[in-house]
Amino acid sequence: MNGTDGANRVTRYRSIDVAGIDVAYREAGAPQAPVVLLLHGFPTSSRMFRDLIPRLSDRYRVIAPDYPGFGHSGVPDRANFAYNFDNLTAVVERLLDRLDVGAFTPYLMDFGGPVGCRLALKYPDRVPALVMQNAPLYPEPPQGWWETLGRYWKEGTGERRDESRSYLSLDSLRDQYLHGVRDGSLIDPDNWIVDAALIGRPGVDEIMLDLLYDIHNNTATFSAMRQFLRDRRPPTLVATGANDEIFPEEVMRKILNDLPETEFHAIDSGHFALEDSCPDIADLMRDFLGRVLP
Repeated sequence: MNGTDGANRVTRYRSIDVAGIDVAYREAGAPQAPVVLLLHGFPTSSRMFRDLIPRLSDRYRVIAPDYPGFGHSGVPDRANFAYNFDNLTAVVERLLDRLDVGAFTPYLMDFGGPVGCRLALKYPDRVPALVMQNAPLYPEPPQGWWETLGRYWKEGTGERRDESRSYLSLDSLRDQYLHGVRDGSLIDPDNWIVDAALIGRPGVDEIMLDLLYDIHNNTATFSAMRQFLRDRRPPTLVATGANDEIFPEEVMRKILNDLPETEFHAIDSGHFALEDSCPDIADLMRDFLGRVLP
């Protein structure tokens, strides 16, 4: 395993032009070290990995991009850039090319699930392992947290789109961080304040609604990914917040039906498990990656 000195371990905040879009990303670790690609969820950004990156960067080159419309990346106009998971994936793919990344282990979380699945399906020989945390792969009927989105997907009307703005409210963002956690006082309230501020930029709310609608177009991708697991059997670690109302433990555990050898760990936390369980997840990753990566 390639180590790195102290200077390389420092997280750097960079940006690069990718097909005319300014893509921001966090990076740490030695250039020659194995790459771990951290793919963030909704409604956050690479900021969600701020505590994980320094726990991995002594052994790995860690890259955490912000998708277009998220974090510090550019926000191309919706008239010129269709906000869907195909296009988010294409931007990440081009970023990897610009950074001369060959093999990489993706960390799939929430929106990072459909992005990482698309990359793995397109470049199976470049993905030596998978890490999953509260990510979609086994869609459930649209009930509970998903009920409003289910109506939006089914009808696609302006009325249902406006109804789905509830997912962008400060209360909804806060709930994503606090639901299912052991001790809410461990969760930094800056999380939902920052997310709300970024969503509050002109036009970003419409971008988020576009992407929330596009979730229902991931069915074929997830089906192909499940077949990928059965056929290729990549080393896979699942370290997931068990009490998540969006991707609860019983749903995440379905991966064992397709890939029984998955190293599955249910963390006593919620959707954003890194917020209160980062040391535990980092330890699991270091042990797992230290055994499965060359």
